[in-house]
Amino acid sequence: MTSPAPDVATAPVPLIVDVDGTLIKSDLLHESVMQFAAHRPLELWRLVPWLAKGKQHLKCELAESVTLDVSHMPLRAEVVDLIRAAQAEGRPVYLASASEVGLVQRMADRIGGIAGVFGTGRDQNVAGQAKAARLNAAFGEQGYDYVGDQPVDFAVWQSSRKVLAVAHDDRFARAVLQRHPDAEIVARPRQQLRSYVRAMRPHQWAKNLLIGLSLVAGHHFDWQSIWVTAIAFICFCLAASSAYLINDLLDLPGDREHHRKSRRPIAAGEVPIARALGLAMLLMATALALSALLPWRFVLILMLYVGLTLSYSLYLKRQMLIDVVALASLYTIRVLAGIAADGTAYSQWLLMFCLFLFFSLATVKRCAELIANREAGKMKVTGRGYNVEDLIVLFPLTAAAGFGAVLIVALYLSSPDVSALYGHPKRIYLVCPLLIYWICRVMMLTNRNQMHDDPVVFALTDRVSLLTAVGAFLIILASI
Repeated sequence: MTSPAPDVATAPVPLIVDVDGTLIKSDLLHESVMQFAAHRPLELWRLVPWLAKGKQHLKCELAESVTLDVSHMPLRAEVVDLIRAAQAEGRPVYLASASEVGLVQRMADRIGGIAGVFGTGRDQNVAGQAKAARLNAAFGEQGYDYVGDQPVDFAVWQSSRKVLAVAHDDRFARAVLQRHPDAEIVARPRQQLRSYVRAMRPHQWAKNLLIGLSLVAGHHFDWQSIWVTAIAFICFCLAASSAYLINDLLDLPGDREHHRKSRRPIAAGEVPIARALGLAMLLMATALALSALLPWRFVLILMLYVGLTLSYSLYLKRQMLIDVVALASLYTIRVLAGIAADGTAYSQWLLMFCLFLFFSLATVKRCAELIANREAGKMKVTGRGYNVEDLIVLFPLTAAAGFGAVLIVALYLSSPDVSALYGHPKRIYLVCPLLIYWICRVMMLTNRNQMHDDPVVFALTDRVSLLTAVGAFLIILASI
């Protein structure tokens, strides 16, 4: 959609604003690709023939295939202020983007007061020279001010009255000022290394300490066991960070509606989608390459973890109950990986304990999300298969799985296996009441809406949980 050209003799000079990277901190095409992957993963192959017919065709097909939510996309405050200042002066403001015209119009509706839009349609890809030609035809050369952020915008700036630029780095700012000395740099966003590190969620690496659980349970403290366990830990940290990046890319709309997740670097626009995807691929490749130093069984388990993680991000997390089984399995796989790396014997007691305990914590995670939504007046978690009414079922499941884990510990202590590792096995029974207390406390805090989004992270940062763990450790130490 375009508006008729104004009478240049009387009308104020319009302000033309680019969208991707300029008005918003993201890119509508990249957003569309990720949401297509999130909702139609089995049709990802379609992107290849669409792109083969040209970028213009790809944009239009994606726009028809995905309903993109633009209402929470991060805006660039400096450009919004520029728009409001122009509107206050009575100047018409237009959006001009290489993105699909329907998406550009929806962004204009969100901003409000936009006089018209220029965007890509079936007839033309509005980028570079094509955008300049469209604007010149509508307003005449030197008949508009234009704000953009990419080298492709030089074609438009050449014909605009005033050059306004968003410079993502100093090199681009110098290039703009060299060619247009009177240009105004309206924003200088910086992509900080800290944002990329935060996007990798290094605080979540603590979960990978589960890899060393078999080493501790089997009393394997020789240097060889510690060395291979350390390598396995690094592999899982890299693979997990890759998975977190991909999950954040696929879950952008839900994260942006969340009070805390909206501050994540990708959701907030601090890390571009394309770079986040590239970083995820690099981390995954490094993890797989490093895993070649370990036994082939570990490599297979790492690949299983990667496959299950991708399946969870693409599909399983939206399936009722299957998602919590998948989460519990992802935790248990870490324990299996430690066993495979060290070459120790599998313990069915340890694996069943982990599966029950982590299923309990996975349901706690869903309960915490539902309670947070209930407090916010929402009856459904975005991108999940649950309603608030499901709490009446999920809480009993949490308790049953948690107490099932305690029962497995009690049965293990009654088995002949324990006497081979402990001189005073009956003392370990004292761990059971500690576990019961901790599980009940977690449920109470969850019901009060005081639980972290990730119960495992809560367990590793909560003082009472840490004291409980220390108590259990001392009991086990006294039982050896």
